[in-house]
Amino acid sequence: MPTEAQPLRKLGFLTIGLFDGADPGPGHESTLRVLELGDELGFDSAAVRHRHLQYGISSPVAVLAAATQRTSRIALGTAVIPLGWENPLRLAEDLATVDVLSGGRLNPGVSVGPPMHYDALRSALYPDTGDQEDFSYERVSRLLSLIRGDRASTFSGTEGIEQFSDHVQPHSPGLAGRMWYGGGSTRSATWAGEAGMNFLSSNVVRAEDGSTDFEKIQLSQIQAFRAHHPSGAQARVSHGLVVIPTDSATAEQRAKYVDYAAKRLPRTKTPQGPAGVLFSPDYVGTSAEIAEQLYQHAAFREIDEVTFALPFTFEHEDYVQILTDIATRLGPGLGWKPAGLFPG
Repeated sequence: MPTEAQPLRKLGFLTIGLFDGADPGPGHESTLRVLELGDELGFDSAAVRHRHLQYGISSPVAVLAAATQRTSRIALGTAVIPLGWENPLRLAEDLATVDVLSGGRLNPGVSVGPPMHYDALRSALYPDTGDQEDFSYERVSRLLSLIRGDRASTFSGTEGIEQFSDHVQPHSPGLAGRMWYGGGSTRSATWAGEAGMNFLSSNVVRAEDGSTDFEKIQLSQIQAFRAHHPSGAQARVSHGLVVIPTDSATAEQRAKYVDYAAKRLPRTKTPQGPAGVLFSPDYVGTSAEIAEQLYQHAAFREIDEVTFALPFTFEHEDYVQILTDIATRLGPGLGWKPAGLFPG
């Protein structure tokens, strides 16, 4: 619980990594520079979003592989990889490889469910098995099993001059304990707790039991996760809201930030879409103002680590200003101190 007596323990951020489809290089380079800046500013963690068939990072594992060579201590994560697009065996190999390259800094976040617009793309993604694919929590269980080192093949040994293993290589001890599940429902929170994973709670939840109170729903999900986790109250939860401190912003930046939040505010008033999705308002203001609002947030008071989300459509210079203010003003205002070592 972040209070003056019990300060925020870990501070992280999340970026979407937008790029120009006609010239994608600069956007990817900007993302890597943002991750480098987070490392320099002492953030505990940095995560990248995952976007398929859009102009945002489609291969976060590849981007994070590059980031391992340009950072030295910050934990690197995904928020989140939708497993409906992935083969768990191949993803386990990729994640373990990047974890080895990072020296054990990878914190992958995943989720389940059918891919967005599945009917429009199934012939490209799963042309032969589209109707048989399992998009349930079992897909996460398979991934966890393979990352832990359970058997992946009935064959091992030497064939000619080649050697074969019956489990995923490279094996990265400790990676399974750094796996996160991103969920917005009590069902997902409960499952993640029972699976012994860490839990990512964001600025999106599902309306449940007739309630549309975002904070209370999010709080109940965090409590359900910990009630079903072997570690109980010590189970890790990362809280992700959009925060935009304006302490060092120019007048033009402040106006842009306020306009951005105002345009997104109407969606927070009522549940959205067939799933009844609820969005949290964005937090814009000085670090002192944002800290005061967060201390009043029922779910925020239940956690001691955050992954604040950066807005989607801003310029690189805006992200530099926002991250610098978070690290030098908002974080310390919540009792956080810059990391000396990357989190385990």
